[in-house]
Amino acid sequence: MAEIAPLTPLRYDLAKLSQGLGSVVAPPYDVIDADQRAALVARDPQNVVQLILPHGEGDTKYGNAATLLKEWCDAGVLIRDHAPGFYRYDQTFKPPGTGAGRAITRRGFLALVKLAPFSDKIVLPHERTLSGPKEDRLKLFRATRTNLSPGFMLYRDPQSALDAPLDTGDVLTEFNTPDGIHHVLAKVTERDAIRAIQAGIAKSQLLIADGHHRYETAVRYRDEVIAATGNDGPKAEHQYFMTFLVNGDDPNLVVFPTHRHVHSLPSFSFDELVAKAKDTFIVEILADHADANALDADLRRVSARGPSIVAATADGRAAAFTLRPDVDLDKHPTLGSRPAVLRRTDVAILHSAILEHILGITQEAQAAKTNIWYPQDIRATLSDLRGGVSGSPKGQVLFIMNPTPVAQVREIAEAGEVMPQKSTFFFPKVLTGLAIHTLDPSRYVPIVL
Repeated sequence: MAEIAPLTPLRYDLAKLSQGLGSVVAPPYDVIDADQRAALVARDPQNVVQLILPHGEGDTKYGNAATLLKEWCDAGVLIRDHAPGFYRYDQTFKPPGTGAGRAITRRGFLALVKLAPFSDKIVLPHERTLSGPKEDRLKLFRATRTNLSPGFMLYRDPQSALDAPLDTGDVLTEFNTPDGIHHVLAKVTERDAIRAIQAGIAKSQLLIADGHHRYETAVRYRDEVIAATGNDGPKAEHQYFMTFLVNGDDPNLVVFPTHRHVHSLPSFSFDELVAKAKDTFIVEILADHADANALDADLRRVSARGPSIVAATADGRAAAFTLRPDVDLDKHPTLGSRPAVLRRTDVAILHSAILEHILGITQEAQAAKTNIWYPQDIRATLSDLRGGVSGSPKGQVLFIMNPTPVAQVREIAEAGEVMPQKSTFFFPKVLTGLAIHTLDPSRYVPIVL
């Protein structure tokens, strides 16, 4: 079903990196703030962040990225890797917020995925996207004619059949990043291994874990190139999107929750929220409301009864909301219009039955993030909510979420539905700068015979 090809990418010349590859890679563009960008450039002026978040005012920044990319290629900072291969990529980490504990290694590989519209059901989305980020990335695609940042997709391999061919790769480099994650990059070049990996992926649909905006941008850019050049060759570079592929059946693939921090409502009353919620939820007022660990434990406890959310307020109160088993969802004012596959997921229940129905935050406002921040760290966010170091409370109510299981995400995607944005948090993020896929209409992806 899915078609992949090995890469012949641009890569940093490791021999010219005095501090190693770790000094020039960066997180995805959409999680980097101004301070982190400055820190990455200070670590190495040739950090890839200069390309994915180029300097400059307005649209001039995209041209600046293209100029800098050419300079780095001309100087040999970036060189073409002409031997085709898949790039195995291991990340060893400890789950966020746990401190000490068992380290987990997530293994995947960088490959080129043949672009296909979502209607073909080869590549499946699971979240809604916003127009702003897609326009920004499209301008960068046009200016640089490169796919700088990989997407992140999941394939099906319950028997782990691809582990053996992936193990054939030779290690190119390994390094640590300041967040404590250990990274190992290897290259798989054996013909039989490449063919086995391609055949294994061809049996599966691919589920986008992260990078929806980048994938949709790549499809649009491909269509623009075909219209402009007439080159619809099936193996042309612009027909493919660089992607980090991970076995969605791997137990080391873990998903963490993204919470909802509501702010800037014209008015908010915890008592009114509790009263209105009782038509749909079993509401339990929590006594251990001051501690993030206790609230997280409360959420796990009540979730044994059904889909649940915990709400914490700026004035120090908290409550657990569990969907009542006797509620007729077909007749619910907002949940009733949602597809059945979504109606028993925590995140869809929160967005429909609480954010929209009770608090009046429309779907449009949710998409625009008008009244919602999406934090991952409940400890820091709870502290902000209740004044923290500054003594000035931030926001009105924090909804603490469970992670959405991968199996549930896939079920929804295979049904042709999408979840609210920020429904999943796959950790760790996939670094940018390991490889760069060019989109030159005159170049073609390698064919392994």
